[in-house]
Amino acid sequence: MKFLSNLRNRLRARLLKNNRGQGATEYILLVAVIVGVVMVFRGKIKDQLGKATDKVGSDINQVVNDTN
Repeated sequence: MKFLSNLRNRLRARLLKNNRGQGATEYILLVAVIVGVVMVFRGKIKDQLGKATDKVGSDINQVVNDTN
């Protein structure tokens, strides 16, 4: 039991010491994945953004017309 407790404490100390953060490679990979997902779902994203902007525009027009 004492062995497991010591092992847990050492692992926790090592994990807390490791504060190197993300490097350039991780950021490049993250950007590449995001660009890939956007490219694959480009049509769907464009349709959804179009619908959202149309709805916002119609809501704004309705509020403007209601206040006049």
